[in-house]
Amino acid sequence: MADHCCETTPAPDLAVPLPDGVVPAVPDGSRLTRLRIAQMDCPTEEALIRKKLGGMGEVRSLDFNLMQRVLTVVHTADTLPVIQAAIRELGMESENVDGAVDKAPDRTDAAKPWWPLALGGCAAVIAEIIHWAGLPEWAAALLALSAIAVSGIDTYRRGWIALRNGNLNINALMSIAVTGALVLRQWPEAAMVMVLFSIAELIEAQSLDRARNAIRSLVQLAPEHATVRQPDGSWVDRPAVDVGIGDVVRIKPGQRIALDGTVADGHSTVNQAAITGESMPIEKMPGDPVFAGTLNESGSFEYAVTADTGHSTLSRIIQAVESAQGARAPTQRFVDRFARIYTPVVFLFAVAIAIIPPLALGANWHDWVYKALVLLVIACPCALVISTPVTIVSGLAAAARRGILIKGGVYLEEGHKLVMLALDKTGTITHGKPALTDTVQLDQVDGIDSLSIATSLAARSDHPVSFAIAEAGRKSGTALLDVTGFAALAGRGVKGKVGGVEYLLGNHRLIHETGVCSPAIEKQLEELEEQAKTVIVLTDGQRPLILFAVADTVKDSSVMAIKALRSLGIETVMLTGDNVRTARAIARQVGIDEALGDQLPEDKLQAIERYIREGRFVGMVGDGINDAPALARADIGFAMGAAGSDTAIETADVALMDDDLGKIARFVQLSRTTRTVLIQNITLALGIKAVFLGLTMIGYGTMWMAVFADMGASFLVVGNGLRLVRQ
Repeated sequence: MADHCCETTPAPDLAVPLPDGVVPAVPDGSRLTRLRIAQMDCPTEEALIRKKLGGMGEVRSLDFNLMQRVLTVVHTADTLPVIQAAIRELGMESENVDGAVDKAPDRTDAAKPWWPLALGGCAAVIAEIIHWAGLPEWAAALLALSAIAVSGIDTYRRGWIALRNGNLNINALMSIAVTGALVLRQWPEAAMVMVLFSIAELIEAQSLDRARNAIRSLVQLAPEHATVRQPDGSWVDRPAVDVGIGDVVRIKPGQRIALDGTVADGHSTVNQAAITGESMPIEKMPGDPVFAGTLNESGSFEYAVTADTGHSTLSRIIQAVESAQGARAPTQRFVDRFARIYTPVVFLFAVAIAIIPPLALGANWHDWVYKALVLLVIACPCALVISTPVTIVSGLAAAARRGILIKGGVYLEEGHKLVMLALDKTGTITHGKPALTDTVQLDQVDGIDSLSIATSLAARSDHPVSFAIAEAGRKSGTALLDVTGFAALAGRGVKGKVGGVEYLLGNHRLIHETGVCSPAIEKQLEELEEQAKTVIVLTDGQRPLILFAVADTVKDSSVMAIKALRSLGIETVMLTGDNVRTARAIARQVGIDEALGDQLPEDKLQAIERYIREGRFVGMVGDGINDAPALARADIGFAMGAAGSDTAIETADVALMDDDLGKIARFVQLSRTTRTVLIQNITLALGIKAVFLGLTMIGYGTMWMAVFADMGASFLVVGNGLRLVRQ
């Protein structure tokens, strides 16, 4: 069965844990091997393995991921069998696994039948009845020993292994306590303690498995087969692992997409909530990306594969979150250090309780040894140690379900400190491409629609502003006219002849040079430019005909996102390469507190460093390479629209799988809730221990009550932590 999570042996100098998130270095002549150890649940087993392997000359470094039961060991070549043999000496079995994402094997302990525990429990209860009824002691003793034999042999075996390796874990403590109770002839109590402990650790193991598998239950795995087009045009179902990049796959309505790809033919709506957290299905047309694990809803289409099964967006999400599960958050590191001190201190206190009063005060040996045995049960900080990883993993799972990929428990836990958020503009607050926002008809050309003239000229240009005008005309059905003598005017616009008349389509500077800018037109231009819009005017050289305003439009979600951040007390600042006037206009539009324009990448970095020097906990949001230095320097870096992006998923602290800026407020709220739950769990675990320590010292505590309290505390903190999955 699973061991309760307490550890008392400090890590030896060799094979110390690596910093969270750091991949072990592999020296020349060494190998890196990942071993899955089914029995490695928590720091109890970690301490045994660390001490055993840490003293071996073949081992260079060790890194533990307890939530996935994976040990990463760097060792000298050809020594893996020796390492696995050492693990077997600890009563555990190891399995060599590669770096691919795979489903963790089902827990063998959880499948263990309940009937031996039920049988042992019945025997313990009957022994208790015999004791209270005053029936022969030998009958109670026989039933108690039978109950211990049925339910406690594994505990005694693991306790002996721990003691033999100099480790004082829960199995060793429980074995000593139950044996002591038997020596004191507390038959029913010894049996009840062992049965309750065995039941508690089995239930605890199943509860931990719920947290351990939270990500896999939230992110639906892609199907194992795909329908692939063959060279002769036929379609064949093939295992997804055998499908290569560039192969064309057909997907039908209601099917899940097996691999990442790009739509080649057809159209449909796809529910991609499992990847991006978007609540509404997304329209997919040729050229649009699709992701493994998402659900095709209405239409049928074909897509070209862009990533194999081991490198799909879904696989990278699972890999990233599993890595985050293994990294200890600050509170968890504190709790682990506290547990290493707490357990031996309480153990020594129990020894003192057993010896000092009888020797120094002539007190009754039986009573004080019994109190010491109760303290041994209280000595294990099981609930305290398991409270933090369960809470952190549940928070990571809740975030992943909403399309927020958090790269480590440290960021989830410390997100509550965020007081300032710096944001890039293009692609973060705005859509990142110009769109036509205003059209003002100033004058008409006899016989020709001036809108058609402007659209025809814009359609011949490759400038983004011209493209926005041409795209708007195409959508409205504006007819294109023949253009002759077309030419680009550098830094000004374009010109061309329509119907034998030369027209110019250009910026503010161009209409000044042509002399057609009147005070009234100038006022209109200034009003639009104050709104961070680029103004384009069509003229025949004699008069302005039509005026267009083009802007990089703000996303619908940006205003609500900034409002949500403000309600959380977070100050916002925009860092953009656009000019100061545009920056301030966009900031006013969405409600951002401060705007800094003309920001080069090094300027953004310096701004972040300045805020940090002022003592603020700063986050940075961006989506481009120019944001990378600031993202790396910020206390927490957020990458926008990370779905399908290797770089964003691998480098960001927090990756927002779609372009919804509102997810940052959800992240902060989740971080604050996680922090609250962590404090609640630590208070519960220590509070219950303190209560029963006090009851024991005044003579009211019993061993079975201590086990029941320990079990109850564990269930409370695990259940409280799992609440986050539903956030």
